[in-house]
Amino acid sequence: MCLGIPGQVVEMVDGYGGQLALIDVVGARSRVNIGMLDLDEQDLAPGDWILIHMGFAVERVDAAGAERALAGLEMMGRPRDDVPDVGDTTQSNAVPSARHLVAQQSETVPSA
Repeated sequence: MCLGIPGQVVEMVDGYGGQLALIDVVGARSRVNIGMLDLDEQDLAPGDWILIHMGFAVERVDAAGAERALAGLEMMGRPRDDVPDVGDTTQSNAVPSARHLVAQQSETVPSA
């Protein structure tokens, strides 16, 4: 398993060749491209878990794998729901939270 941000599939998004899904990461929702997954892993349904890197799904995981990935992010110094204020310069060198990372990554994925 690679280091990625775990997210849970909310729904598949129409268009984009069936390769875009709406994903929930600790309450933050974002569109994620699933085109890098193996073809047999692209058949996603609501409730399925994936690992996300730079706006792309890189691996399909189960709930236990998603929990391990979140725990790994927490070990790096950020609680899963701690999102720093954009104007808070005291945290500029801190490790970003999972929610903050997925918000940044969603900028790389085209919106519908």
